[in-house]
Amino acid sequence: MSSEIPMRVAVVGATGFQGGAVARLLAERHHGVRALTRRPSADRPPLPGAFFLAGDLGRPEDVRRLFAGTTHGFVTMPLVYDTERVEAYARNVADAALEAGVRRLVFNANTRLPLGPTDVAAFETRRLAERVLRDSGVPLVVIRPPVYLDNLFSPWNGPALVGAGVLAYPLPASARTAWLSHRGLAEAALAALTRDGLEGRTFDIGGERSLTGGELAAAFGRGLGRAVRYEELDPAAFERGLAGLLGPETAAGVAGIYHYMATGADPLLMADDDGVSTEVLALEPAPVEEWVARQPWQVWSTDADEPDASPRRH
Repeated sequence: MSSEIPMRVAVVGATGFQGGAVARLLAERHHGVRALTRRPSADRPPLPGAFFLAGDLGRPEDVRRLFAGTTHGFVTMPLVYDTERVEAYARNVADAALEAGVRRLVFNANTRLPLGPTDVAAFETRRLAERVLRDSGVPLVVIRPPVYLDNLFSPWNGPALVGAGVLAYPLPASARTAWLSHRGLAEAALAALTRDGLEGRTFDIGGERSLTGGELAAAFGRGLGRAVRYEELDPAAFERGLAGLLGPETAAGVAGIYHYMATGADPLLMADDDGVSTEVLALEPAPVEEWVARQPWQVWSTDADEPDASPRRH
């Protein structure tokens, strides 16, 4: 059963895409949301109903203020891949959650994790954060998503998809991937926060089914009503493009996942869920083509005079 009692939730990462999706769903369901941000008020995303505190995840006193008076917490780490910083962030969260007496903390690892250790910072810093939170004794549930569909609705993908029917991404075409939307993440997070008896569990969450690159392109084609083909993007090229936006350190951290997947060492890492997550969390992920059909792809059209045949949001 799920709790129907309104929660007061500290959302770490609420100004990002993933944490923002969770914060919006919580607010929609009439739960209280508290968020910590370094952004000035004019630069914060619209999160109706959320209470923002100015502060930094690296400052223990700021994190304590965030968690004060909350009943639950949800954590997505920022795009930081330095071991010491991530460990400090996780310790600050654990200490603040314990002090506030939160009933449950949900940690979004932001990725699946290979079984054994790797030299990939994007995996190992999240594994470290999981361990710090778990060892602290805070009531913890961990969710590990695969890759986000929302990554594909972007300036990198949109124009080529709309203009040429090309879906390019730095995953091998053969890698079966359980693509998940940010909304799907939020639904999993809400379930992980509220369903009974989940403390101590880790869930590999995912979309409706796993798709190869060709199958993903076919689903996009059905959603868009046009032919779409998948193109493997070189992870090094992806990293170079990302560096211009995020800086070389962050780009290397993000791209590390795709360099790892390109080796073929763990081809099913992003596939399916773990066989129990969808059932235990009572999730009903929408098919990829439904997600595609809801996006306003026309914003990526390069010809404003071209008749708009793309699906509209509904």
